[in-house]
Amino acid sequence: MINTPSVDWFAISTILVLLGTSFVALLAAVLVPRSIRRPVAAIISSLGCVGGIVTSVWLYVSSSDGHTVIAGTFDRDRWTALAQVILCAIGLAASLVGWEHIAKRNDDHIAEFFSLLLASTAGMCFFVGSANLMVMFLSLEWFSIALYVMCAIDYDTEGSLEAGLKYLVVGSFGSAALLFGCALFYGATSTIGFSQIVQVVAAQGLSGDALLVLGLAMIIAGLGFKSSSAPFHMWTPDVYEGAPTTVTAFMSAATKVAAFALAFRVLRTAFPQEEHLWSWAFAGIAVASLAVGNFAALVQRNVKRMLAYSSISHAGFMLIALSTGTALGGRALMYYLVVYAAMAFGSFAVIAARERELGVPVTLDNLAGFGWERPFLGLAMWLFLFGFAGLPVGGGFVAKFYVLSAAYDHGWTWLVVVGVLATLVSLWYYLAVVRAIYMRPSEELRVAAVVGGSPARESMLQAAVGLCLVVSVGSLFVVEPLIDLAKHAAASLPF
Repeated sequence: MINTPSVDWFAISTILVLLGTSFVALLAAVLVPRSIRRPVAAIISSLGCVGGIVTSVWLYVSSSDGHTVIAGTFDRDRWTALAQVILCAIGLAASLVGWEHIAKRNDDHIAEFFSLLLASTAGMCFFVGSANLMVMFLSLEWFSIALYVMCAIDYDTEGSLEAGLKYLVVGSFGSAALLFGCALFYGATSTIGFSQIVQVVAAQGLSGDALLVLGLAMIIAGLGFKSSSAPFHMWTPDVYEGAPTTVTAFMSAATKVAAFALAFRVLRTAFPQEEHLWSWAFAGIAVASLAVGNFAALVQRNVKRMLAYSSISHAGFMLIALSTGTALGGRALMYYLVVYAAMAFGSFAVIAARERELGVPVTLDNLAGFGWERPFLGLAMWLFLFGFAGLPVGGGFVAKFYVLSAAYDHGWTWLVVVGVLATLVSLWYYLAVVRAIYMRPSEELRVAAVVGGSPARESMLQAAVGLCLVVSVGSLFVVEPLIDLAKHAAASLPF
């Protein structure tokens, strides 16, 4: 007789909803007539993400007493549930934008795209709740493989296949590093559960053991690849530029949420004895990410590459919160992820609209006049960029202040100074984009109007941008409720 563990089906309900709708979307690829395949697949994807949001909110409310389920492989707690809400919301926005912006010249694989989008979101939702090393690695591969294909799905677009291949090759190195680190930890402790690892290390006095330190370094490197942190960022600008912009928008927001939510959990749960090592390691990576991201963005003319380097810079701010390892740092990180996800997705969605108008990559030069031709999208882009810069027009201001407060509370004033200086540098390239949208000479505006032509009606994209704008700007006015959500989520972790 085989003894099987009891399964808390409700704990994984969000994942089951996403996987179920992913399967239905895949069936639409062969059962639905081609003429209506796009709207049907997009509606299925949107409904799946809405269902995931509903179940995740339900889990958040009913999981005040966080605990592991399914034989200790998955954490059912508010940290997992809140991260899943953010991921499903990003998936919903990607479904709306993908309705109008994926594979416009070839509808043969449109349903497969939405199926992959749902499958990737499900993998990320499983990833953030991982309670042992095996589940962490398998769920990482789960969503990564889907992303590799999504990057190359629009194969008629220049650079899409190249982006998919680059992400596959470099992402494989990151996955290999993570797997090697997991193997070293298992070799040293003979266990894979996060809570069991800390118990074995304490019982056997393994803190500082060479295998553990090397394994921790490899895990940090693997998570660094997935979160686009310097010096593991080399794939980010090329992949973000070459992938379909809808996929870039999804990746820029969702992979950050998944990587950082899981990283904070695994460090606090499995490796608290090594905090003196990983806190300084992540502080150093934060400084590198802020320096590389901001200074490289200064010289970019292609806006997608500029935003890619901007995402590396913002990874640095998230790493500041992560490096503190405190409850305040956990709250600041979760709040930052909410706001950043909205701003990152919204800004790339706006670029997707301009890209469709021009049929060429978007640069600072051909953005001329965009703010006057598309007033809503121009205003949204302006607010997203100011939010990125930490100016008080949205939650980005509070997010940066919260992160730097966590560093100051931890006694790292020097890291606060680095964060402030990085913010000042970032103003140069964010304001350059605003200038390109609104303040070009009239001669350039006339050229842009001739090239751009009449803007297409994109109600779904505008709805997605509107949702991002509501979260980005609205988070400034509902700071206390969001901080309370982040506080309750962080309380699920051991401190």
